[in-house]
Amino acid sequence: MIAIALSAIATDSRSARAQVINPGQALLGAPARAIAAPKRPLPSEDASAGVTKFSFIAYGDTRGSRDGFDLQQTHALVVNRILDVIRQRSSTSSPIMFVLQSGDAVTSGRDPAQWNASFSPLIDRITTEGGVPYFLAPGNHDLTSSTALDNPIRQAGLRNYLGALANLIPPSGSPRRFTDWPAFAFGYGNTFVLSIDSNLSPDRGQLAWARGQFEGLDRARYVNLVALMHHPAFSSGPHGGPSGVEAESEAIRELYMPLFRQMHVRLVIAGHDHFFEHWVEHYADESNQPRRIDLVTTAGGGAPTYYYEGEPATSAYEGRYAAAKVHLEHLVKPGSAPGSNPFHFVVLSVDGASMSLEVVTANPAVAFKPYGKSGAGTSLDVIK
Repeated sequence: MIAIALSAIATDSRSARAQVINPGQALLGAPARAIAAPKRPLPSEDASAGVTKFSFIAYGDTRGSRDGFDLQQTHALVVNRILDVIRQRSSTSSPIMFVLQSGDAVTSGRDPAQWNASFSPLIDRITTEGGVPYFLAPGNHDLTSSTALDNPIRQAGLRNYLGALANLIPPSGSPRRFTDWPAFAFGYGNTFVLSIDSNLSPDRGQLAWARGQFEGLDRARYVNLVALMHHPAFSSGPHGGPSGVEAESEAIRELYMPLFRQMHVRLVIAGHDHFFEHWVEHYADESNQPRRIDLVTTAGGGAPTYYYEGEPATSAYEGRYAAAKVHLEHLVKPGSAPGSNPFHFVVLSVDGASMSLEVVTANPAVAFKPYGKSGAGTSLDVIK
C-alpha cells in the first residue's frame, strides 16, 4: 500500500498555493465543495420498478501526481470517453443510467484542494454534460486505512468525501445510508447496488447494515445485486498476490463473501490494484444449484498502473467453503508487461436477469481485448 505522508509542504507558482499538513491534524477551512447534482437523477425506487434493460459504467482509482494543483489529466481522458459512451447509448434501448467509482478519487483525501482543483470539476462534467448520477466508494487514499473511526486523518478525509458527495449519495438518516458512514445503497429497475467502506471491512456494524439492506429487498424485483468497494477480495497484483492478502481484503473474504453467496450477489466491483482483473467464484446455493459471483477489479481511472505479480493463495479459502462447492476461476489476469494494463472503464449491460461486461479504453487507439481476439465483452450469467 502506498503510504501517505503525514507532514508535507507543497507550493506551485501557477496556483500560488501552499499547504501544510501536520501529523494527525485536519486541514483548516471549508471542506471540499459539493459536486454538481446530476441533471437526470435516478427516479425513486418505486418509480423505476418496471425497468429491466439499461446500462451503467464502473471504474476506479483516479488519483494523480498533480492532485491539488491541476486537473487529473489521465482521468480527464477517461471522462472524455465516458461521456462519449453516455452520448452514444442515450438513444438506444440500453442507456447509461449511472456511474460507479471504486475509490481513491484523490491522493490525499484530507486536503480539500485535491478534491476541488483536481477531481470534482471532472465529475461535474459527468453529472451535467452526461447528466447521470455518480456514486463513489471511499478508498484508502480518500480516508486512510486506519481502523479507528475517530482517527483525525480519517475524519478530515471523511469530511471532504461527504462534502464532495453531498449531492450524490443518500443523506445520513436515509433508509439507504449507514448513518454517518460513507456506506450507502440504491435501487434502479431490477438492480440493487450496495457500497461499503472497505477500509473498515472488519466492522460488524457495517456488515449488519449490509445484511439488513439485502434482507429487506423484494427479490422478485431485484434479481441483480451489485456490491461496490475499494479493496478486492482476490488480486494478483501488489495488494494481494504472492506477498499476501491485506487485512481489508481478508475481511471481505471471511465476512462479506459468505453474505454475498447467501444473498446471491451477482457482481462485486473493486479497485485498489491499478489494472483490470476478473475473478469468478463458483458455488452451489442452498438448493445445490450452480451459481457464480463475478469479482471485477477496474482501477484504470488514472493512477499509475500496476502489473501482475503472481497468483494469490486461495486453496485454504476454497477448502473452508468446500460444503458450498466454492471454486475460484481467474477469468482475466492483468498483464505483466509495461503498457499491457491500459487506462479504462467498464460498461455493464443489464437485460432482465442477464448481465454482460465490456471493457473500454481511455484511448480508443489502444487495443485491449481481455476476453479474446474479437475484443467483445463477456456474459456474467451462470451458464456461459
